[in-house]
Parts: sequence; structure tokens; C-alpha cells
Amino acid sequence: MHVFLTGATGYIGTAIARELLDAGHQVTGLARSDSAADALAAAGVAAHRGDLADLDGLRRGASEADGVIHTAFNHDFSRYAENGRDDERVVEALGDALAGSERPLVVTSGTAVLTPGRVGTETDAADPASHAAPRIASERKAIALASRGVRSSVVRLPPSVHGEGDRAFVPALIEIARAKGVSACIGDGSNRWPAVHRLDASRLFRFALEAAPAGSVLHGTAEEGVAMREIVERVAQHLGVPAVSITREEADDHFGWLAGFLASDVPASSAQTREMVAWQPGQPGLLADLDDGHYFREPAAA
Repeated sequence: MHVFLTGATGYIGTAIARELLDAGHQVTGLARSDSAADALAAAGVAAHRGDLADLDGLRRGASEADGVIHTAFNHDFSRYAENGRDDERVVEALGDALAGSERPLVVTSGTAVLTPGRVGTETDAADPASHAAPRIASERKAIALASRGVRSSVVRLPPSVHGEGDRAFVPALIEIARAKGVSACIGDGSNRWPAVHRLDASRLFRFALEAAPAGSVLHGTAEEGVAMREIVERVAQHLGVPAVSITREEADDHFGWLAGFLASDVPASSAQTREMVAWQPGQPGLLADLDDGHYFREPAAA
């Protein structure tokens, strides 16, 4: 299969590209720059020059492929709502190119769109009150494309997609602990985060591309929920700082933009996904990955 992949040079996208190539697929990746195109070429991926604002270019890339995986997203949380609207337009453009073809389109969302405080499942609708509400429109748009002759599916990823090269929530938590001299959880830290290793996630995207039914939702959660207190204590152990508890009122000052995400309790099951596409995660869990040590290596001095 010839696959058009957005986010192909990103943390998750590079793993997906390798997974696809190893499985015998041909991959064309979206490249915003010459350096991105060179990186794709070095990985055996063809480059499609353009960016997420170039909707005509995205339609062209999708129309020339046998299937599409969309992982690119602007994670600037200072304009999160606007980024969500931009992403909805991207999904619509990709869907327009595939309409009536029954070709697959896999769109990325997050388990954080679910109602907190209970174990979410693939059949649960997104909660407009969630911290990840800006991503809901794209998810709904993708699912609706099934009625237009697109074998569309949504992969909801957990807050922690961990592994070498991670630059998201866990590294941010570690850097705050390093800077503040304490590793903090909010309240008693019993709130839970689901997690998945990057390589397990990349395999799920391939399985979704190859076999997910039209209009389906899949959960990329290898671990249903890891207590935030366990994460914070493991960070404290590796940094040699105290593990402490702070109040929700103190959290905004301590964590900044990260506070709302760190306070969320969003466990999520992947039981239906494992049955639907025979996905079985096999990589280390989040705490074991933290113990591997790569999260705590500071950059070498220039």
C-alpha cells in the first residue's frame, strides 16, 4: 500500500513510517522544509512538500495514495482552540480527497477527550468539557467520513506516549521537578494516566490502516491507568529530589499550562481495540521506561 503520512518527521510519525516500511508499505511523508525532506529521504520515505495550511496540497497527497495516516498537530497550547479548528479543516480536506474510494484514513485523537473519573472505552463519546476539547471536532469529522465512502478510523492516544525522543508531558514534568527541586503531584496523586510505548503505538496505526472498520475508534492504551503518584515518585527517585503533594490551587503556579493535564483522571481501556485488530502491546510500560534512564539524561554541554 502507498501511504501518505502527515507528521512523518515527528516523534510518533517517524516510528509509524518505520513500522509501515518494515511491513512492506511505501510511504510518502509531508515535509515542510528541505531538512525535513532530507530526513525523510534518509529514512527511505518520499517527500511531499507542503504544510498543514496547504489544504490543496494535502488533498493532492491524499488523492495519490492508497491510504492516509494523519498524525501532525500543532501542540502550541497557547492557541490550542485555534489549532483544533485548523486540524478539523485538515481532516476535512483529506476526507474530500478520499471520498467514495473506500480507502483508509486514520486520524489521531486522544483519550483525554473522554469523561474523567472512570475507565473510558472506544464506544464512549468525547466529552465537550474535557481538557482536550479542541480535538473533538476532528474526531467527529473523521468518524462521519465513513458515510462518504472513506474507511475512516480514529486512534485515541493516551497522555503519555513514552520512549526515546519523547518531548511531551512526562519530559515537561521532569524538567519542572528539576527546576523546582521537588517532584510534585496534585492532591494524593491517585488520578490515573493511561500510557503506551511509542513502538506499540506505531504498530496500532498500521493495524488501523490495514484493518480497522469504517467509522471505528481505537484506543492506543497499553496501560489502562498509571497513578500520577507513582510517576512523580519515580521522577523524584531518579532526580534525587523529594516527592511532594500540592493543592489544586497551587498547581497553576507550580506547573503552568501543564496543571490541568496533570490533575486529570482519564484511565482508558483498549480491550475492544485488541479484539478488533488483534493488537497486543509488547514494549516496556511507563514506569519501566522511566527506570531505563533515558528520560533523565541532560543534554551534553556545547
